[in-house]
Amino acid sequence: DSYEIALVVSNRPDAAGLEIARSAGVAALGIDHKSYGKDREAFDRAVDAALRERDIEIVALAGFMRVLTPFFVRAWEGLLINIHPSLLPKYPGVDTHARVLAAGDSMHGCTVHLVTEEVDSGEILGQARLPVLPNDTPETLAARVLELEHALYPHCLADYARRLARMGTEQ
Repeated sequence: DSYEIALVVSNRPDAAGLEIARSAGVAALGIDHKSYGKDREAFDRAVDAALRERDIEIVALAGFMRVLTPFFVRAWEGLLINIHPSLLPKYPGVDTHARVLAAGDSMHGCTVHLVTEEVDSGEILGQARLPVLPNDTPETLAARVLELEHALYPHCLADYARRLARMGTEQ
């Protein structure tokens, strides 16, 4: 493989993913954003420090519903990846499934992209699409898109890790 999961971090110390990671033998860390109050950058600096202490090379966001500060995005520029439940550039932000249905779109899907300071606007690394069905609700659409996300994200992450490794050997 072109990457290994070295650390799972959540801003919610009770997140189920932390225990799933630990049971798979992966280090897991809960950093409670609430303990930083309204100081979002202080939280981001704590996460940054935890990643650097462990020599993390790429950050893959999943289910992370906080907008990162410019400090963090700049610190990890080109190494910060996200998955979004729409076919970007359509429907950045939240409520994507309801917005697709309201617009009457025939196709929907998900996008893996690099994170930039402008939300959901970085370089697209991959997309997967599916048809919107006549009886779809935001919930049924979300469930079907989530299946696509689970297939697409590891593929794009592996491709990007290989791309970075090639760039590193060419320097």
